[in-house]
Amino acid sequence: MLEEIRMCKNCNLCKNQKPLLDESRICDVMWVGLSAKIVEDVKKASPLDNTTQSGKVIAEIESMTSNLNFYKTNVVKCAPLDDNGKLRYPNRREMDACIDNLEREISNLNPKVIFLLGTQAKEAVERKYKFKFLKSNDFFQYNAIQVDNLHFFAVEHPSYVLIYKRKRINEYKEAILKSIESVM
Repeated sequence: MLEEIRMCKNCNLCKNQKPLLDESRICDVMWVGLSAKIVEDVKKASPLDNTTQSGKVIAEIESMTSNLNFYKTNVVKCAPLDDNGKLRYPNRREMDACIDNLEREISNLNPKVIFLLGTQAKEAVERKYKFKFLKSNDFFQYNAIQVDNLHFFAVEHPSYVLIYKRKRINEYKEAILKSIESVM
């Protein structure tokens, strides 16, 4: 499954960097960010790893659970770069070109819970699966959309919380833990 994704050429982003993937394993919880970061060696790095601020938050949440397996990925597996070689947000065409790879990961890894980190990841999955998350008026109150045995949660990206809601980071972590517990 990962070899198929590693060989993906659905868009031109693979020219910037080959797909950045986590180790393939059956998982209980899948984290889905937006796009890959720039790394020196895609075989030695992983998405949302704890060398980033967002990855550190995710690692802290994972350490607060027991007996669960986690997998980290992105909607867009390759690094989208601007004309100056700087990381940029992927465009809709790039997200739509890569979404089948995410679906392949979900199908093969069989998670029970999928956290979509941020608005763009949420919207890409909504387009693919043809559902819409209801907007909650309560910050850090997450509702699942169930598709077969999958429970999708749209949550704030950890980087957003770290920048704009830093004082509420523990509340964010607890809300995610409660979300996991609600469906496991």
